[in-house]
Amino acid sequence: QVQLVESGGGLVQAGGSLRLSCAASGRTFSWYAVGWFRQAPGKEREFVAAISWSGGSTAYADSVKGRFTISRDNAKGTAYLQMNSLKPEDTAVYYCEARRINGVFTTSTGYDYWGQGTQVTVSS
Repeated sequence: QVQLVESGGGLVQAGGSLRLSCAASGRTFSWYAVGWFRQAPGKEREFVAAISWSGGSTAYADSVKGRFTISRDNAKGTAYLQMNSLKPEDTAVYYCEARRINGVFTTSTGYDYWGQGTQVTVSS
């Protein structure tokens, strides 16, 4: 079992930045691929970014490329999502998900664990 806890969300003006954290406990964090997903009201959950076990491979949704950066610190058991140049359309609940297989995975299906989410609101 892996427990994931997201933090770092909040209210920010358009053009601002936030850094989300995903703290993991329960198992060796370095054995889990991590993905960030988001869900806006009335919409389906969508892929944002993903990172492999070592952090050597990453993937991003087209909508966030060049603005968001995913990273991880396995020693701290934490993954991060640095979000810059935020736009109102980035407003959503952001979820961290973990999967026991190495790689980068862009669909929520197949992830084994996820957190409770953290709200990000970007005002115009």
